[in-house]
Amino acid sequence: MAREPNDKLAAVIVEICWSQPKAVAAVVRLAPEYPIETLQGVNEFSHLQATWFFSEGSADDVALHAQSTRDNPSCPATGTFVHHNHRRPARIAISFPRLLRMEGHDLRVLDLDADDGKPVIDLVAVFQEMLPRGPLTQPSWPSKMLTDYWCDAKER
Repeated sequence: MAREPNDKLAAVIVEICWSQPKAVAAVVRLAPEYPIETLQGVNEFSHLQATWFFSEGSADDVALHAQSTRDNPSCPATGTFVHHNHRRPARIAISFPRLLRMEGHDLRVLDLDADDGKPVIDLVAVFQEMLPRGPLTQPSWPSKMLTDYWCDAKER
């Protein structure tokens, strides 16, 4: 598993199942060097924020230019900091899975937008007060592109 210098991993994604439509089940396993008490109280929250690393990407994959998402010509060309992929300079992603339950060092979650084996840099409980304030706005193309996002790739 690729790691950046000085990064101490919080956890690793050990299991993910994209086969359930609209409900992607996953297990995030806390790194063994962390005592179980580091999770104390997390089960009182509905969602976690998981920051994970695109470990299979490389600096050569970074795209510092505008491009159409997924090379889809029906999407407008947009800049690097619009895209949610491994072509970003830091090669990190953030996901907000629903916490189902804890089983020792394993956190069973739904809708973790990641892949098996990806290193989790940080985990934190989601606080309502720290979510974006006010209405969210976006152009129409992300909604069109992501209509079937949580479905198995075979169903898209």
